[in-house]
Amino acid sequence: MADQHQHRIVLVEDDYDVAEMLLLYFQSQGYEVHHADTGGGGVELARSILPHVILLDVMLPDMDGYDTCIALREKSLTRYIPILFLTQRDERAAKVKGLELGADDYVTKPFDVDELRLRVQGTIRRATRENLHEARTGLPTGQLIESEIQRRVGQSFSQVRFRIQDYYPYTDMYGFVAGYDVLYHAGSMIQRILVEMGTPDDFAGIQGDDFVVLTDSQHVNEIQETIRAKFNESVKAFYNFADVTRGGLLVNPNTDDEELVPFMTLKLIQPQAN
Repeated sequence: MADQHQHRIVLVEDDYDVAEMLLLYFQSQGYEVHHADTGGGGVELARSILPHVILLDVMLPDMDGYDTCIALREKSLTRYIPILFLTQRDERAAKVKGLELGADDYVTKPFDVDELRLRVQGTIRRATRENLHEARTGLPTGQLIESEIQRRVGQSFSQVRFRIQDYYPYTDMYGFVAGYDVLYHAGSMIQRILVEMGTPDDFAGIQGDDFVVLTDSQHVNEIQETIRAKFNESVKAFYNFADVTRGGLLVNPNTDDEELVPFMTLKLIQPQAN
């Protein structure tokens, strides 16, 4: 069975001692933490990791945290990731500037790590509660998807929707927690493939049970087939050995209703050109 997912943090901090302390602390709290020591590196890392939250230092060697925040907010894949600024500054004007640029919170050094952890938890929880990020996957949902579609009105882009076939027989057998792990895996995989094959302004979200992809790429068919193929192969890791050996789920065994339900697959739903 695949491991349960962790909340992902991207830490952008050039002070080695602070970075090491935060890495060790948040890892000990069960977070998956990735570190960059420059603003540019943080933007690239956020785009490839697609974390649940970004901890962003203001004073960085290449470009400051404000410019880094702007760069993150300019692209669809990173536009909605919550950002918490970390800084030595305590002037009100500096805090206001960060919040005006789209930061979600502002923590002044020196800070208490337990308080910072609570702020990280609160930021992730708030994004979910306000229907900005879907709880099972961490993907943008609701109004954020509609906003991205409206932002592209008048432009040439493709909207592709995927749904996991035979998902509910799986959750009936393995439970909803295992099912959530499958959804999380699918969402993360879709994001990674968009980073590798799509354009910088591509977007991934979830609406109900449908994964929504908005892409400007001219290779949309190749992208959607890669997504489907990789999911259909990797999903076998979420089944136990007996099910993998028999080639699917055995439902109602030793009865007249016995049925072999195939492995989950990713089905293409309503592909649209806009």
